[in-house]
Amino acid sequence: MKTQAALQTIRKRLGKRSGAFALLWIVLFSHTNAIANTTAAAAPGNTLTFGIVPQQSAAKLARLWTPVFEQLSLTTGYRIEFKTAPNIPEFERRLAAGMYDMAYMNPYHYTTFHRQPGYQAFARAKDKQLKGIVVVRADSPYQDMTELADQTLAFPSPAAFAASIVTRAYLQNHAIPFQPKYVSSHDSVYRSVAKGIYPAGGGVMRTFNNAEDDIREQLRVLWVSPGYTPHAFAAHPRLDSSAVDTIQAAMVQLDQTETGRTLLGNLKFKGITPASDAEWDDIRAMNLQLLDQLLEPSP
Repeated sequence: MKTQAALQTIRKRLGKRSGAFALLWIVLFSHTNAIANTTAAAAPGNTLTFGIVPQQSAAKLARLWTPVFEQLSLTTGYRIEFKTAPNIPEFERRLAAGMYDMAYMNPYHYTTFHRQPGYQAFARAKDKQLKGIVVVRADSPYQDMTELADQTLAFPSPAAFAASIVTRAYLQNHAIPFQPKYVSSHDSVYRSVAKGIYPAGGGVMRTFNNAEDDIREQLRVLWVSPGYTPHAFAAHPRLDSSAVDTIQAAMVQLDQTETGRTLLGNLKFKGITPASDAEWDDIRAMNLQLLDQLLEPSP
């Protein structure tokens, strides 16, 4: 009603001027008013930070995830901000400190940071299991994991679950000696193997499929691990349950529209489904303790 009254006032004041000039002012006013309404809907109290595990470069993650969060912002009334970290260890430290309101984290991260500071899973990728892979150059002579014995192999970080933990465990369990080299991200693994810096490296199929075409075409998947419960979308306990429910519902509904399916396709997701904490018990059964030091209280 206020908007209509303001428009009527503008029309009266500009009545003696040209119709085109008056119309211009009305359009400008309407656009400004729309921006003001959007800003009000996304007031500071409605802003949520969403941390994404830095499996790839920050620029690539922003390109893939920011449109998703913009769409979710439109449908939920919350302003959802993309966040990440320079590397996976820093992301882990930020999770331990509870810096993100919500986060997309690997399954081992989830089981660790569910304990403290209490992140609670509310969704995961639909119809998906997380599988580690080992890649070599396409022209590499290696045909079997045993042939990697005594080599220096590239991994994203010590606690990257499928790309590092699962792969290293396989090598160790099969008595294949190796030297790990941690290169900060999945993309760094793929680039370094493509360039011949390392003969092989660990990743996951989703990030491999999202790698740059010219990098991916130089590589070949040598090994694929068994499947595990995939990454968790989880919320910090400080969030109101109604906010979590609203965002969960919007994420689950993304695959119901053409726009949402396109956004999910860019992430190599078929869809997103609700999830509960017990779904990550397969990870807990592995009894991993690599990140426990981050949960210890400061002296």
